[in-house]
Amino acid sequence: MCGVTGYADLDGAGPVDEGVLDAMAATLLHRGPDSGGRYVRDGVGLGFRRLSIVGLEGGEQPVRNEDGSVVMVCNGEIFNHRELRAELEAKGHRFRTNTDVEVLVHLYEEHGTGLLDRLNGQFAFAIHDSRRRRLFLARDPMGILPLYHARTPRHFVFGSEIKAVLQHPEVERRVDLTGLDQVLTFPGTVSPRTLFRGISSLENGHYLLVEDGDVRKVKYWDLDYPPDGEAPDEMSDADRLETLGGLLEESVRRRLQADVPVGYYLSGGLDSSLIGALVHRVGTGGTPNSFSISFGDEDIDESRFQRKMARHLGSRHHETLFRPADIAAELRRMVLHAECPVKETYNTCSMALSAAVRESGTRVILTGEGADELFAGYLGYRFDLVRRPAAGDPFEDDLRRRLWGDPQIFYERDYHAWRESKLDLYAPDVRDAFAEVDCLAHPVVDPEMLRGRHPVHQRSYLDFKLRLTDHLLSDHGDRMALANSVEARYPFLDPEVVRFATTMPPRLKVTERTEKYALKQVARGLVPDEIIHREKFGFRAQGSPALLRQGVEWVEDLLSYDRIKRQGYFDPDVIENLKKQYRQPGFEIHPHLGDDLLLTVLTFGVLLDTFALPDNT
Repeated sequence: MCGVTGYADLDGAGPVDEGVLDAMAATLLHRGPDSGGRYVRDGVGLGFRRLSIVGLEGGEQPVRNEDGSVVMVCNGEIFNHRELRAELEAKGHRFRTNTDVEVLVHLYEEHGTGLLDRLNGQFAFAIHDSRRRRLFLARDPMGILPLYHARTPRHFVFGSEIKAVLQHPEVERRVDLTGLDQVLTFPGTVSPRTLFRGISSLENGHYLLVEDGDVRKVKYWDLDYPPDGEAPDEMSDADRLETLGGLLEESVRRRLQADVPVGYYLSGGLDSSLIGALVHRVGTGGTPNSFSISFGDEDIDESRFQRKMARHLGSRHHETLFRPADIAAELRRMVLHAECPVKETYNTCSMALSAAVRESGTRVILTGEGADELFAGYLGYRFDLVRRPAAGDPFEDDLRRRLWGDPQIFYERDYHAWRESKLDLYAPDVRDAFAEVDCLAHPVVDPEMLRGRHPVHQRSYLDFKLRLTDHLLSDHGDRMALANSVEARYPFLDPEVVRFATTMPPRLKVTERTEKYALKQVARGLVPDEIIHREKFGFRAQGSPALLRQGVEWVEDLLSYDRIKRQGYFDPDVIENLKKQYRQPGFEIHPHLGDDLLLTVLTFGVLLDTFALPDNT
């Protein structure tokens, strides 16, 4: 992984301020502590910070083609680079480095933007084509790597993180209230929305073309399930399971490519355990490192299962004990890297976990993210098999029709009722303008990708778009790993695995009694039965009630009546009532059904302070 940033003059070949470019790149030092680079030509500036993973020597960026007319900076990995390099060399292309990403400049020469159809990887890159006076930027199909951008009157500005974009002097610091409303409504923000007005997140499977003073966005991929639930093929269920196992094994093999140590996370659940087992099966020698986090609270601790799996595999296991006091100690740094408020504290645990990875000398980590969304891992998938909401509240039906294109689709909550409850949380001025702020008045997914699909696949698509890409892979995944200069890789999100998952019939993914049926079959013989058959246990940590009971001074200050009133985003009287409720002895927020509203307010306050965002006046 690395950090990329830059800007382009929209009017032509205006000058690029190298001091500004370097300042933008400097904010990404944690993403690329090993080296940096810069490119300036024809009104375009590209900045780069490198985390060396493949081709350690001589792999600095920007990377150029043979005559220097095509120049690229890339954050990420191209896992099929060896096959692509052989093909390109056979066509006469000359390579200057041993890095995986150099294939991009030569693929661009051969295929233009069509190069995206040839890649197996996780990436966010920018290519400057000086002959065409074009800047071409793309984000990988799954959205593993982030890419943010803004348009000012004179410039197009981009970066791997928002903090880089904010360093450009023409980019204003303003709150996007609809982004805040998304955090309160969905698992997190949904691309292209962010918490910063005027700064957009490029959606997964999209690219941008900046040329002739215009910025054009194009979708090149989407998670596409077949109508009626099944793809037209003749495979037996046994063949499907065998194929899935083979694809996962090959995916892990690809993601072990590195010139630095590679390890894996063990959460104690099925997904990470299966990945760990496949790492040991296809590994190239040595004893892999595994990493887990434990808690003193037995209600949320999974260390018994983590240790059992580590012993089963014979890994060199590293366990990090995370205490409630560590949440307060890490919360502000977490928000700095997440660049958004959160409703759970577990990002602080993830950041501590990546710190342990870095301290061990490991630079790359494999994780189990994506399995729940592709293979029906949440309880809601079982509910969908037996429950389809009947027509009822006309307001809710109309809302679902506008959001999902179908009033019969139920996802997570009754959004109309939640909208009414949520209004109470906002300050009067925000309530008055809520018709413009309301995130439910803006589309978040393409309803055509839901129409005619099986309920299990509808939920999968919504989980992928609303939970996985911009939350679990972004503020929880990429940001918490790269905060400590660690690269995370996701075997379940290999394009071939995802493509095959879309063809699997829903009955192989979930039954009325079990989620992730197919993965549990693949895991037989690789993972102990006790782990395969244990109930889903989400990764979580203590929330704002615990922080309030600790009496942390800065927490009390950020949630104080005067500060909340001055900021003008939330109603201070409502916040005071929530504080009293959360402080009550024995009060707990349901880990699956309740939202930690005070934590969202608290981390939003941290965001305002960290990024010098203005009050709502």
